[in-house]
Amino acid sequence: MKVAICDEEKDSCGQLRQLIRRQEPDCEVICYLSVREFLEARQHFDILLLDIQMEGMRGMEAARALRISGEDTVLIFVTAGKEYAAEAFEMSAFHYLLKPVQSEKFCSVFESACREVYRLERERGDRLFFRTKARNYTVQKKDILYVESAKRQVEIHTMGENITVYATMKHMEEQLGDDFYRCHRGYLVNFAYVAGYAVGMIRLRGGETVYLAREKYAEFVRKYTAYLRQKGAALV
Repeated sequence: MKVAICDEEKDSCGQLRQLIRRQEPDCEVICYLSVREFLEARQHFDILLLDIQMEGMRGMEAARALRISGEDTVLIFVTAGKEYAAEAFEMSAFHYLLKPVQSEKFCSVFESACREVYRLERERGDRLFFRTKARNYTVQKKDILYVESAKRQVEIHTMGENITVYATMKHMEEQLGDDFYRCHRGYLVNFAYVAGYAVGMIRLRGGETVYLAREKYAEFVRKYTAYLRQKGAALV
């Protein structure tokens, strides 16, 4: 899951990052100290923690830009004043937290926000949306051969092109579901494209191969066999 914090106060950013990491250690958290910096990054985030009262461009401008672009980012305002609450909820804000943020309250709101992210992902069904600096991508799950880890990014291999985006393998695993298998810490493979396998490797239709961790071989065989049975039953 990708989370952005947009707040010009470094201490506030640090506190929120610490609370998120404590609750969801695998979250990717990126801090921006201005609205302009956040907008120029042109990245897709699952959750945005946004201050309103910032110098220069106000946080509300970032929220408005998100909604105009069609982003369904879960938006949580974290600010010092109550007076912007009505305007915030016009931007379809998920919640409005007042500074100083109380840890217990934040954890409750963030947990609810994570559930909302997963609900939105289920609604999107078989489509995945990604934004890079160059362009936006909508990828059908059925078109993905495999996903490969690349440090803080992942490379999505499809029949048509390879797409590199900021995401974690855990997040991709959660998004892609049971038709994909984490065959190695660096690879997530689509069962639909498996052409053959042996200890240490999986061969895909099209000729590419990916690593199969030795300790995962037995589990892979079991799950792939169950996948084939399920698909076979669906065709009867």
